[in-house]
Amino acid sequence: MNKHRPRIVDLSEVEPNTRRGGDLRALLTPATVGSTSGFMGVAIVQPGDRIAEHYHPYSEEFVYALCGQLEVDLDGEPHSLQPEQGLMIPAHMRHRFRNVGNVEARIVFHLGPLAPSPPLGHVDTEETDAAPVPTEAAPAGVGRVSAGPQVGS
Repeated sequence: MNKHRPRIVDLSEVEPNTRRGGDLRALLTPATVGSTSGFMGVAIVQPGDRIAEHYHPYSEEFVYALCGQLEVDLDGEPHSLQPEQGLMIPAHMRHRFRNVGNVEARIVFHLGPLAPSPPLGHVDTEETDAAPVPTEAAPAGVGRVSAGPQVGS
């Protein structure tokens, strides 16, 4: 029996995570609601912005586009992601989201299962504009393990 009670988490309760580009907010997590099988959040991406390429070694990522015009690169291959479309990204697949439209884009993401510990859940394969960009993108399976929480996209 789950010892945690259902809890509604408002977007305004979660601090923005912008270190990988975009505004990522993990709303329903082990820390916020006691989830044990995965976590869910929202990514807000402004026109021209992106969420840097990364992959999840333990988790599949489920994405649903709410609004805006996004391109998602899956192992380097671009795909259009329109509002009211969903996407499942397998574990280990490199992915990057880019807002190619003129309005804010929003996606809901869910990752599961959880990694053995949060730092193992996300591997960056490129830097964001806030840090130096490497001269070559890392190949699949090579990258820097994030020290931050498992945040999707």
